[in-house]
This record gives sequence, structure tokens and C-alpha cells, in this order.
Amino acid sequence: MKDIPEGATPRLPVTWPGLPILLDSPGYDPVIDGQTVTIRVPFPDKTVIENASFDGVTAALRVDTNVHAPVFCVTNVFDVASGDLSLPGKVNQL
Repeated sequence: MKDIPEGATPRLPVTWPGLPILLDSPGYDPVIDGQTVTIRVPFPDKTVIENASFDGVTAALRVDTNVHAPVFCVTNVFDVASGDLSLPGKVNQL
């Protein structure tokens, strides 16, 4: 999450909900091929992610009324890719 300062005009994803905050990651376009999702994210020091693991989760996110200092709350988890949040995804370094 990142605040959008008043008057700023960042590139916004089509999924942007119209709030003055970025909930998405514009510029990081996922490529979906069957059951594989690839997202290229540059890191200045690749050692910080050498042992990273992840899972895919779809969930509802509630944002309180102060959108410039929001509190985020996951209100419902719809699906977990692994089925058990075991973090089976591994980071491939290119």
C-alpha cells in the first residue's frame, strides 16, 4: 500500500478501486500460463529473497475511513492456492 499525494498522477492499474492509495503494484504485470504465474520484480540485492517462499491467496480487504492513514483488515479468505497456506511457492532468480 502506498499513499498517492494530492495532485500526483501515477499510472494506475485497471483494478484500482478509486481510493487515494495504491493497493496494486502498477508496473508489475503478472503473466499467467496455465497454473504458473510469473511476476518479474527487480531487487538490488538478490540475497534478501534467496530463501523466500509464498502462497497465493484471494481475500476481501477492508480499509477504514481514513484513506491517507488506513488500517487494513482481511475480512474473508476466499481461496488459498496450496489449500493449507504451506507457502510452497519458491522465488526463481533470473
